[in-house]
Amino acid sequence: MGQDDQLLLHKHTRREFRTRMNSGELKACIIPVAAIEQHLEHLAMEHDWRSANHIAVEVARTLSPSVLVAQGVMAGISEHHMKHPGTLTLSPATFLAVLGDLIDSVVRAGFTNVLVLNGHGGNIVPCNGVWDQMLRRFQVNLQFLPYWDVLTAEDAEQLETKRIPGHAQEFETAFALAAFPENVRSDAVSDQPDPEPATATAASGAELIGRTVDRVAQFVQRMISGEETAEVPAFFQ
Repeated sequence: MGQDDQLLLHKHTRREFRTRMNSGELKACIIPVAAIEQHLEHLAMEHDWRSANHIAVEVARTLSPSVLVAQGVMAGISEHHMKHPGTLTLSPATFLAVLGDLIDSVVRAGFTNVLVLNGHGGNIVPCNGVWDQMLRRFQVNLQFLPYWDVLTAEDAEQLETKRIPGHAQEFETAFALAAFPENVRSDAVSDQPDPEPATATAASGAELIGRTVDRVAQFVQRMISGEETAEVPAFFQ
């Protein structure tokens, strides 16, 4: 198995996974969730999914061999983007049901520290609304974190617009320029009504990605050490 394959659950055989879990090597699992949706005229529709997955994999690399990434769903809750053909959306009920099943799968596999790392704004309110139920159901250290929540107003000073995250704006465009530039259609960045994406640079994207990876990795490490725990709500007595 290649070094990068060791970061991804789906690259394991059942024996390889069983051996690592039974040895105690695996301490936490990251489930990236996001969306496949329109990102103006210049970014590929996979942006949210690709960015959340990028952070998840880099965090797993930073904390290797303790963390595994479980990629199970690419689409998210994107009804508000369906005016633009090509966008994929799940209903909130479907998304939450699938997410619950993915969490159930990794908990049954042996993980007691599970981070759902989110990369799409439309997933936040539905997830927050049911998270206490998720905690009651699974009884593990289960966390939900939009990856940009680890960034601050001071970090936003890296951007001309000083706005994080912003849909397909300077932040997301800078992220793509730094991490997967093939997803940026350079001829369309300036050739659209919205001027903000044109202010993005790969340098600012790389800086903000680095800070994000470091802080999410610290968050996961605190989960593993027991310093960052999700309080499971009590059942009715």
